[in-house]
Amino acid sequence: MDDGYFGGSVAANYDESSAEMFAPRVVEPAVDFLAELAGGGRALELGIGTGRIALPLAQRGIDVHGIELSRAMVERLRAKPGGDALGVTIGDFSATRVDGSFSLAYLVFNTIMNLTTQDAQVECFRTVAAHLEPGGCFVVEVGVPELRKLPPGQNVLPFHVSLTRWAYDVYEFATQAMSSNYVQQGKDFRSIPFRYVWPSELDLMARLAGLRLRERWQDWTREPFTDDSEAHVSVWEKP
Repeated sequence: MDDGYFGGSVAANYDESSAEMFAPRVVEPAVDFLAELAGGGRALELGIGTGRIALPLAQRGIDVHGIELSRAMVERLRAKPGGDALGVTIGDFSATRVDGSFSLAYLVFNTIMNLTTQDAQVECFRTVAAHLEPGGCFVVEVGVPELRKLPPGQNVLPFHVSLTRWAYDVYEFATQAMSSNYVQQGKDFRSIPFRYVWPSELDLMARLAGLRLRERWQDWTREPFTDDSEAHVSVWEKP
């Protein structure tokens, strides 16, 4: 098993390259939301990464266990204060099982899209449902596909342009495949595959796994989800 697209070179700079996502104004509302749902139970983070959410959630007294494919990312987690106290299972979070049951499972920061087929995304919901206690919740934070921003006849959408760095998404509409591509002066080109997924499609995946939609918001502060929302935080419950 290798580290996929998040190997040593990516893990070494992950926190810095995603610094905005580590800001307290971003992290704290997410941790508040998840801690409330977890209550006194255990939490399972799929794609725990370097511990952006898991570490502050554990500091709230929540017993957090993670699943992560990249050993390099877990090494970065372990090097942080409190990181060696978290249980982590190495594996593909769409299918990896861990011991025990949980009152909360969660996927943040578009990580559901790292599963690049519909089958894998469906299996992820089934895997989560098998881990949840009755009444437990599965939370997903993910962007709404930005297809409305594409000019007619085009499938490439830039999202960062500067004198030294360019980044753009490429969409394949028939398969819902996409990739995020990064070009930086003096560095190698990097491309990461994803599969974009619609809120209604996620609801159907949840239903297939025996879960039902409990709530959906635009963000962690519970702003209403509307036609113009660029992301959503959705909560499905196991009856």
